[in-house]
Amino acid sequence: MAKTSAINRNNKRRKMVAQFAERRAALKDTANDQSASMEERFQARLKLAELPRNSSKVRIRNRCEITGRPRAYYRKLKVSRIALRELGSAGLIPGLVKSSW
Repeated sequence: MAKTSAINRNNKRRKMVAQFAERRAALKDTANDQSASMEERFQARLKLAELPRNSSKVRIRNRCEITGRPRAYYRKLKVSRIALRELGSAGLIPGLVKSSW
């Protein structure tokens, strides 16, 4: 089980990303618009830099929904390999057969 503080920090980042998504997208569009003047583009970059760092989408870490484990994460199932194995052994994932010999 991952530290509760790490899980909570990641959840806080997810909320912040959702909160600032529209503002960040608008500023990025302005900053990357080649038809806009250089001054406008520069001002957009400065305003983008003033936004909180945790409002950036790349700072979110994919974590297992069950254990909070940050590594060996299956995106499709939103669980780690260890949790997947346990759920498969218990027969809780349809279509998954864990072989043992």
